[in-house]
Amino acid sequence: MTLGRPKAELVVTATEREVLEQWARRPKTAQALAQRARIVLACATGAANTTVAARVGVTQQMVGKWRARFVTRRLEGLCDEPRPGAPRRITDARVEAVVRDTLEATPRDATHWSTRAMAARSGLSQTTIRRIWHAFALQPHRSETFKLSQDPLFIDKVRDIVGLYLAPPDKALVLCVDEKAQIQALDRTQPLLPLRPGQVERRTHDYRRHGTTSLFAALDVETGTVVGQCHRRHRSIEFQKFLDTIESVVPTDLAVHLILDNYGTHKTALIRRWLAKRPRFHLHFTPTGASWLNLVERWFALLTEKQIRRGVHRSTRELEAAIKRYLALTNDAPKPFVWTKTADEILESVARFCRRTSGSGH
Repeated sequence: MTLGRPKAELVVTATEREVLEQWARRPKTAQALAQRARIVLACATGAANTTVAARVGVTQQMVGKWRARFVTRRLEGLCDEPRPGAPRRITDARVEAVVRDTLEATPRDATHWSTRAMAARSGLSQTTIRRIWHAFALQPHRSETFKLSQDPLFIDKVRDIVGLYLAPPDKALVLCVDEKAQIQALDRTQPLLPLRPGQVERRTHDYRRHGTTSLFAALDVETGTVVGQCHRRHRSIEFQKFLDTIESVVPTDLAVHLILDNYGTHKTALIRRWLAKRPRFHLHFTPTGASWLNLVERWFALLTEKQIRRGVHRSTRELEAAIKRYLALTNDAPKPFVWTKTADEILESVARFCRRTSGSGH
């Protein structure tokens, strides 16, 4: 047989053509079947195997194989052979119905679906619903938060700050500065029940407050070291004292680039006068509602997770001592955070999200 010529004319009925076109349009699922449908549809135009192979992007042997399979067994011949094991009892239509209801509907008595509620609606078992959701990466029980910055200078500020992370200037120090305000010194109303085999650590849900403190911190982007101070109040006076500390530890021959948010204490007349006398200090403000651009926020998250959230502090002095110990441990073995995304990648990600949500009706 000559591969370049069809062995026999391929005739496709109207019903078969409708099914083949439906299979060929599948964007993601069952791509093998979609490719076979495209091969048969191309052969039905009277094209030779070589032409079809070039058009679909497969070998001539594959075109000949599926042409012959369709001639002898029609549409059934394009499907995969039955595999060993119990036959499927749940059709594609029922799976599609579960996915569609999960995405487009809500139960009458809840804001989201559970496996039990979807099983009752679809007539399938909870295990089956769980498997379908897992196969399509659906997690209706989970919800995450987000916030899009409405800063009119969002693009310029993103490019400015990301540029400092990826290509810091010569003879300069880049510091990420922020305050973790009103950290509470909390003590539980009853002693903790410690961890033991078969039982997690337990604590009372209520607590006693023993005052608050505010932590001012500056993260060195290059080395990962942190300069920190605790103050009982959070005003521009305390922020100026912290700037004095930064000035005392940074060599005088280096320019200082401070990345910080738009909090009011950073823009008072007192701070502006302080900066006017020190031209080597340069401020770079994050966009409003975009504190995630400030790397020191990641260090604050580690501090909260490792020292504050489950800590017991019977006074602000104990709380500040714990913070200072963690500062010392950080600086004994500093590990810088590595920024990887470019400004273009961040802006494209935001644009993608806006395109998905625009016109959604929410």
